[in-house]
Amino acid sequence: MSLDIKSKSDCRYDLVSLGEIMLRLDPGEGRIRTARNFSAWEGGGEYNVARGLRRCFGMDTGVVTAFADNEIGRLIEDFILQGGVDTSLVRWVPYDGLGREVRNGLNFTERGFGIRGAVGVPDRGLTAASQLKVGDIDWDDLFGNQGVRWFHTGGIFAALSESTAEVTAEAVQSAQKYGTVVSYDLNYRPSLWKSIGGIEKAQEVNRAIARNVDVMIGNEEDFTACLGFEVEGVDEAISTIEVDSFKKMITQVVTEFPNFKATATTLRTVKTATLNDWGAICWQDGNFYEAVHRPDLEIMDRVGGGDSFASGLIYGFLQGHDGDQAVNYGAAHGALAMTTPGDTSMVTVADVEKVMGGGGARVVR
Repeated sequence: MSLDIKSKSDCRYDLVSLGEIMLRLDPGEGRIRTARNFSAWEGGGEYNVARGLRRCFGMDTGVVTAFADNEIGRLIEDFILQGGVDTSLVRWVPYDGLGREVRNGLNFTERGFGIRGAVGVPDRGLTAASQLKVGDIDWDDLFGNQGVRWFHTGGIFAALSESTAEVTAEAVQSAQKYGTVVSYDLNYRPSLWKSIGGIEKAQEVNRAIARNVDVMIGNEEDFTACLGFEVEGVDEAISTIEVDSFKKMITQVVTEFPNFKATATTLRTVKTATLNDWGAICWQDGNFYEAVHRPDLEIMDRVGGGDSFASGLIYGFLQGHDGDQAVNYGAAHGALAMTTPGDTSMVTVADVEKVMGGGGARVVR
């Protein structure tokens, strides 16, 4: 079952993402608890894919989300506009003046270094995006009239509340109704599911959504926690993974979910916060494709590496490539994104293709 992607001439958007976008506050090389200054930018697991496709790969993208209409919301909007992602699909909610009923999310994030791992401290209760409900978005207009080639969302947004899980299900069903390719990044976050039913609820929600997904993205922990599959030979900390064991699990996954036309995962072994082994695998039409493996990849900021992998992978498919080329676009883009600060990449498609072609890190003058 090959991906049947709509023609660009029939669609306003190459891709639209559905998800929450927070204001990221980064203490740089220091710690949150001792910081006196923070760098600010935007970030969100689903949004980062749309921004990467727009800013690095030059595709036309938009984002469906919601903000409280105050200065913080407008600051996040300004970041989105700088990234070139269309904001006409954003839902603005009146601010109550206190944040008692609705607010915008903050995400304090340490990059980590050496033996000190990265740390994320989200502050996202009562956000406008988490209160989106079925019927708030006119999906028929978006997918049926405006036209979208590819729709992307994921397990972070679905975990924000019972209503966002329902909105996610509504969106993927509508996308498939109009022939839009659907991708979904499982992106398991224990902290999000803990208070709403834990791993059992995560599996109930994600397995239901998965029935309307064409391209499923996730690492070994995601497939285990969100869909209930086990990878043999993986320790409790998931510090390393045998590729053959993961391939065996994916074979089981696509048997149970025959609607999956492709699946993909990053392969990351964390040696230190700043030194990771990095690779990726894609399954498509019964074949496995493995990206160039990059041992001892030096990391500046790992946050968003997986999202940048997803945007590169999707770009490859949108360009008509098979899983082999697509997974290499994804792995190269993810690797480059982790060499700069922030959730999203600061590279160009030429940079990505240079790395794919074996280009080195010699100075460019």
